[in-house]
Amino acid sequence: MKKKEKDLQESKALTVKKEKKSGLGKILRKTSLTVLLILIILAVCIGINIFVEEKNIADFDFTEDKIYSLSDMSKQIAEEVEDEVEIILVNMPEAQQDFAYKYNSVNDKITVEVIDDVTTRPDLTDEYGISANTYAIIVKSGEKNKILYSSDLYTYDYTTYQQKDITEEALTNAILDVTTDEKPVIYFLTGHNKYPIELFYSFTQDLADEAYEINELDLLTTGEVPEDCSTLMITSLAEDITEAERDALLDYVNKGGNIILFSDPNTTGKEMTNFQKVLDEYGVSISEGVMMEQDSSRMLLDTPSAMLVTVSPYSSVTRETNMNMNACFMTSGRIDIEDSEKLEELGVEVETLASTSSESFYRTDYTLENMSKTSSDEDAGNATVGALLKKKINDDTTSELIVYSNNIFITDYQIAISAVYAQYALDFYNNEDLALNSIAYLTDRENMITIRKNVETTTYTVTQQQHIIILSVIFAIPVLIIIIGIVVWLVRRRKK
Repeated sequence: MKKKEKDLQESKALTVKKEKKSGLGKILRKTSLTVLLILIILAVCIGINIFVEEKNIADFDFTEDKIYSLSDMSKQIAEEVEDEVEIILVNMPEAQQDFAYKYNSVNDKITVEVIDDVTTRPDLTDEYGISANTYAIIVKSGEKNKILYSSDLYTYDYTTYQQKDITEEALTNAILDVTTDEKPVIYFLTGHNKYPIELFYSFTQDLADEAYEINELDLLTTGEVPEDCSTLMITSLAEDITEAERDALLDYVNKGGNIILFSDPNTTGKEMTNFQKVLDEYGVSISEGVMMEQDSSRMLLDTPSAMLVTVSPYSSVTRETNMNMNACFMTSGRIDIEDSEKLEELGVEVETLASTSSESFYRTDYTLENMSKTSSDEDAGNATVGALLKKKINDDTTSELIVYSNNIFITDYQIAISAVYAQYALDFYNNEDLALNSIAYLTDRENMITIRKNVETTTYTVTQQQHIIILSVIFAIPVLIIIIGIVVWLVRRRKK
């Protein structure tokens, strides 16, 4: 009996030993397979990276604004390059190198060369004055060239106190510079302006970044609009123009010249007889009163005079963007347009570019302190605040006018967001896109009409209604879920 028990114990011990050996073997086999699998995965990853580096395959960009990819505008410009273009990067960091190769992936006529040792290229030193300590990008095509230094690839926003990377804008502009025979010339009318030209610095810089030439124009000095003027930009007038200036503008219109007008309402009621005669050619005028908003979801910072206007997605100016846009007009007027019979007589066709909401109203009594609609205010829902007017001069000539009944929206006027933070009016919503696309349309550069991507931190600027909704999503819903969870737990506990 004892022998049987002893044999049984020995048998059990042997079985346990075998099981341990078997278990250990399984663990070793699984560990070996795991290690082998990891090594295979690492080898595949390294192989893919080497292949991607050699083939210069573009990175995938999952950011909402595609800030690490070429914009549609840059792609189209690169695709249209017919001449050989060289991009030479001297001592530039990897980020700029990667961006340069993106142009090559779009068009193989655009080649990229990276130089880390300037001594290997003495010709660059002789031709461009490049030294071992130079950080630069040289863009050249034929006899034309442009040098971009590190300072040209960044700018500083004094409202957000952030550095902004403008490598794409600078490179695209440089490619346009060396492949375009002539830049469109924008003349900025001076002499009677309400705002100093310095207040338009950011906007004019945006135009320069998109390969426009910007010049000031004093008609009392020149006597006429220059022949090379692609578009004449007029901003709010503080006083009327002279008869000589009026006649020069009328002559420009009758030759088929294009104008873009950014004008605040004439709240002072000053006589603008001469300037109005120019606008009469298109059957249009700017109101003396201001537009205000009642819909809290269509005003900025709970301010009725800072309206979110709807930009038509179907106009000649905006249809290429393929999306809906809003702009923020601040103390805007209303555009008054002649009836269809008068427009036909003038040979003018009209397109609405921007309009207010159905809840907006029109005010002429500025003594009122009440920001809500009163009995003295006029219902003015869906009022036109942006319009394109095409005037047929003859069978071969057409003059076009784009007019916005607001000027502040394209300025560097600082709008207080909080006690410590302010933002340029130009940077709200799609203000910048609307203005730049309007210029692109008038200068026959439809390939430049786009939604420009934001490479900065987006400022938290929402309407009061949007603010309430966001706070509800962030705080109210989680709290509600917690409360429901506690109630369910208590109910189940009592049932037990």
